[in-house]
Amino acid sequence: MVTSIQEAEPRLATEIALLWPPQGQWTEHDYLSLPDSNQLIELSEGVVFIMPPPGYEHQRIVANFYRLLYGFVMGQNLGEVAFAPLAVRLWPGKIREPDVLFYSHAHADRLGGTISGVPDLVAEVVSPGSRRVDRQEKFVEYAQAGVAEYWLIDPEQKTVVVFGLGEEGAFGLVVQAGVGEVAFSRLLAGFEVETTAVLA
Repeated sequence: MVTSIQEAEPRLATEIALLWPPQGQWTEHDYLSLPDSNQLIELSEGVVFIMPPPGYEHQRIVANFYRLLYGFVMGQNLGEVAFAPLAVRLWPGKIREPDVLFYSHAHADRLGGTISGVPDLVAEVVSPGSRRVDRQEKFVEYAQAGVAEYWLIDPEQKTVVVFGLGEEGAFGLVVQAGVGEVAFSRLLAGFEVETTAVLA
């Protein structure tokens, strides 16, 4: 009996996989038809990416930054702060799940529902498996979508780098802060964080 179950499992997995489109042909409808789960799942160019579960250090840094940003935004009554998992549509067919997001009151209507709209600020904590995507693909995508500010927090390099959206529609460097230095926002005047406080 054990042998027959083991033999049936690969065949069953293949049959289930055939219920979904092949990579490169996924639509938003397909994406939204996925069952609820706690996994981070992104859609880009018709390809579905199931992100590996974040480690403790990654989640600790996300929590540190979220706490600092949330405290500032709520204290100044500037808008809403959220964190992953939260699907964000950058444009039709391009869905990402940033680590931390800020929506100003002016764009509060973008937050909510099954998929939220483009945030004003996005922060990503770089992990070994996401380095290329965070520094290259998402760097370009967030700018194209009109995200006003992009924070890249890199535990390996021990840096917090802030990019601001320029008039030409591309990100320019606002500040690169290393250990013992302070990163600040151009979008949220007065918001600044010590790199050590984020990475601690």
